Amino acid sequence: MGNRKNKKKKKQKELERLKSIERNRRIEESIQKESEKYEQEVKLLILGTGESGKSTFVKQIQIVYKSGFDLAFKNLFKTAIQMNLVLHTKILVMGMEKLDLEFETENESLAKDFLEVEETICKFGSDELKETIKTLWQDPGLKKAFENRSILQVPDTHSYYLDNIDRITKRKYVPTDQDILYCRIPTTGVKVVDFYVNDVPWKIVDVGGQRSERRKWIHQFDDVTMILYVVAMSEYDQDLYEDETVNRMRESLELFKSTSKNEYFEKTDCSILFNKYDIFQEKILKGISLKKCFDDFDGEVDVEVSKDFITKKFSSFAENEHRKVYNYFSCGIDTENIKSVFDNRLRFNR
Repeated sequence: MGNRKNKKKKKQKELERLKSIERNRRIEESIQKESEKYEQEVKLLILGTGESGKSTFVKQIQIVYKSGFDLAFKNLFKTAIQMNLVLHTKILVMGMEKLDLEFETENESLAKDFLEVEETICKFGSDELKETIKTLWQDPGLKKAFENRSILQVPDTHSYYLDNIDRITKRKYVPTDQDILYCRIPTTGVKVVDFYVNDVPWKIVDVGGQRSERRKWIHQFDDVTMILYVVAMSEYDQDLYEDETVNRMRESLELFKSTSKNEYFEKTDCSILFNKYDIFQEKILKGISLKKCFDDFDGEVDVEVSKDFITKKFSSFAENEHRKVYNYFSCGIDTENIKSVFDNRLRFNR
């Protein structure tokens, strides 16, 4: 009887031992898989000054690799788009005095009343506000103010929303992917997007580009596979929103210079995305010289000459014996263009 009990206990202990071995094997297997995944994961850190187009790039990645945006995300942008529609139109109206422009006589009182509208609580429940904005947008004075939008800190994309105001102000309006790409909401804190490309895990980290946000960058420097620095090429004749005494491209260049010297990135490959190339071309073709930004520029007011000058300025600060630098050009709102940059170039340069 006693032997039978002892055998039973031994058998039970053996079963527990085997279960423990199996459990440990599974844990080790899981840890190994996570370790392999971590080693394989590509961490792309996106840096750049405010309004360079960093967040637009991230949105494009979400469209291409994560099936776009959910309804909650779209509703968030609905509010921002409608508020910005009013806010930026008001900035244009107020800026007309600065530019010595006037409304046509019949629109003067309309413009004055419009300035009383509070964009923070604006509702497009009736057609009155919409029709007011449409009328003002047709005024030659406001059109001229928009041509000088860089002086007034009004986004290039504002005309897109004005041209689509009938759709945007509908009660059941849901933003399209294009609407969201055009919308500017300053990045605060850190935004992370995880996705897969051909079974390879990617982690894109987007941090705010405004001066007040840059102190947070250092916390994202660990385990970075690649840096993508975004430059708004078109902003060579514009000043910072935070400090109108500082040229935007000069600020971007100085920031890139200091980032490139950071010890964390000494051996990290760097890609420079020269964004808003389409708007840059338009400005050069209008005769706006790089002299607005660079005193040492003595070339022709020519697209290729100007493009070459800017790319050499930035690349010269990043190249060293340990690191390669790749230059790309994009129009941030063109999904196919961004997909091409990412698919055919960025992900093969890691």
